Amino acid sequence: MVRFKNRYVLCEVLSDDPRCRQCIEDRAVGLAVRDAIGRVHGDYGLACCSISFTVKYLNAYTGTVLLRCRKDSYRLLCSALPFVRYLESRAQRYPCALNTLHVGGTIRTCQKFLIQYNRRQLLMLLQNCTNEEERQCIRKSLLSCSLTEEQSQSGDEEDDDGTE
Repeated sequence: MVRFKNRYVLCEVLSDDPRCRQCIEDRAVGLAVRDAIGRVHGDYGLACCSISFTVKYLNAYTGTVLLRCRKDSYRLLCSALPFVRYLESRAQRYPCALNTLHVGGTIRTCQKFLIQYNRRQLLMLLQNCTNEEERQCIRKSLLSCSLTEEQSQSGDEEDDDGTE
C-alpha cells in the first residue's frame, strides 16, 4: 500500500470585526478556501486541492486554522489563500484575510511552530507596553491561564457539592 504524503498549512484569520472570530466554523473556512482556489486556479486547481483537503484544526478564539492538503498541491493552496476576502457564517459575511504562518509535513511540527510563534508575540506585546500597569495586567492574565489554576477551581467546586 502506498502512503499519501500531506502538507499542513498553518494560518491565522485576520479581521477587524471581533464578531468574525466568534462565528468562525471549520465548514465556513473550508468553503471560503475552496471558493478562492476555484477562482484563482479554475477547475484543475480545485480538483487537485480537493482530493484530501480538510480543515484539521480551528481555534476561533485565537483565529488559528490548520489546513491539510496533498503534498503535490500545497503550492496551489498557499497561492490561493490571499484571495480569501470574507467568511460566510449564519447568513452573514465577515471581511477577513488568511495569513499563512507555516507549512509543515506533520501536525506536530506545526504545533511546535505555533508555540514559538505565540511566545514571540507575547514578548512583542510585553515590549510594546507603555507603563508598568499594562505589564502587570498582561503578566497576571498569563499566569491565570495555567492548568493548576483550573484544577484548583474544579477541586473547590467538588468540595462545595459534597457538603450540600
